[in-house]
Amino acid sequence: MRAVTVSTLLLVFLHSGLALQIQCYQCEEVTHDCSTQEFVVNCTINVQDMCQKEVLVKDDGIHYRKSCASSGACLIASSGYQQFCTGRLNSVCITCCNTPLCNGPRLKKRPQPSAAITPTAPRLPVLSLYACVLVSSTLC
Repeated sequence: MRAVTVSTLLLVFLHSGLALQIQCYQCEEVTHDCSTQEFVVNCTINVQDMCQKEVLVKDDGIHYRKSCASSGACLIASSGYQQFCTGRLNSVCITCCNTPLCNGPRLKKRPQPSAAITPTAPRLPVLSLYACVLVSSTLC
């Protein structure tokens, strides 16, 4: 029942013209990771719902292609090239993502703080508590 409600709301949202427009980086076979403001584009609403990133390893170095894409085309391309994604010479890796500017550089993970510095105060499981209240209210 909940899935039907969510699906219906999503369809109404999309058909009402209120669909979100994703932004992606866009460049064509450059030898630098074109993840700066000058390469940001607005993708076509209701058509291009993903960002695509291609990383090609060639004789003269690593080349990048970035663009907006439709989810179907991007997922087909990425799965078709999976066997060629080796990281070695002539490697081609295609990835797809669906959040704004997600085809930019990978964010470096922050190092975990050491146990000596981390405070040991207990944390309340607020999200779990909220979920429990929500579920129990729907069961009553």
